[in-house]
Amino acid sequence: MSTFKELLKVSFKSEDTEEWLDVHFTRPIGLVFALFWNKLNVHPNVVTILSIFLGVGSGFMFCHTDLWHNLCGVLLLMFANFCDSTDGQMARLTGKKTLIGRMLDGFSGDLWFVAVYLAIVVRLWPQNIPGTDMQWSFWAFVLCALAGFHFHSNQSSLADYYRQIHLYFLLGKEGSELDNYKQQRAIYESLPKGKWLDRIFYFNYANYCKSQEKRTPAFQAFFQAVKAKWPSAEMMPQSLRQEFRSGSLPLMPFTNLLTFNSRAILIYVTCLLDCPWVYPLMEITVYQAMYVYMHRTHERLCRDLQAKYLTD
Repeated sequence: MSTFKELLKVSFKSEDTEEWLDVHFTRPIGLVFALFWNKLNVHPNVVTILSIFLGVGSGFMFCHTDLWHNLCGVLLLMFANFCDSTDGQMARLTGKKTLIGRMLDGFSGDLWFVAVYLAIVVRLWPQNIPGTDMQWSFWAFVLCALAGFHFHSNQSSLADYYRQIHLYFLLGKEGSELDNYKQQRAIYESLPKGKWLDRIFYFNYANYCKSQEKRTPAFQAFFQAVKAKWPSAEMMPQSLRQEFRSGSLPLMPFTNLLTFNSRAILIYVTCLLDCPWVYPLMEITVYQAMYVYMHRTHERLCRDLQAKYLTD
């Protein structure tokens, strides 16, 4: 029988891409929940649905300015994240992976943040913009819509893409979820019209992949050349895989900062200090600066490796 430590290690994607806070806090708690729900024979999708209610509930709590509501918001969002970690660990440990699960997993995090952005808008609306006598009103909506739909969305999707690329070169296709637009679009077009739920998922997922590919031209050129010469990661020269890992590894902390944990901590702090406008402003400035650096560095790495390994 496997020990808790062994099960925890199996539930990780890789040591390269796991964040310190997840390794030492979120994942162990998530695994305790996973083992508990598994004993009760609860499906991972049920846990994901629970996380949606918890995350949206946190948004309701953050609408208020008093300490009690905001502490409840912090706890609800933390437990939503534990549930999100739990469903992934349960799926990896039990093999209970479904298309609905993939849909819910991607949808749940989006709903949490939509709820939080709406909460910030409601909270800021009657307040004055710092340093002025003008109310936030509609400008609160503009700030959160810009931060959420443009900056946050692009930052987190590219961060996820770079993690999957790193896992592909590190572990091969089996250890990565690196997909492409053409492949996912073909799946969508092959589905019968009656499978409307599957079609919705693959249509949106194909477009998600397309947006990632459109922003990474140097990687696309490099990866196409790599795949043409070595169809699988296992066939690549070890020197290329190692050199890619060495160049990509320093970017993994940025991919983690641009996903959940740092954003959640920033939400907790700014809401508790009653300055929630700082959170979307940070996404537009500091987080965007990290995004630009990560993107430029990764593209340069791909151009350099293509010139070194794939230019005759």
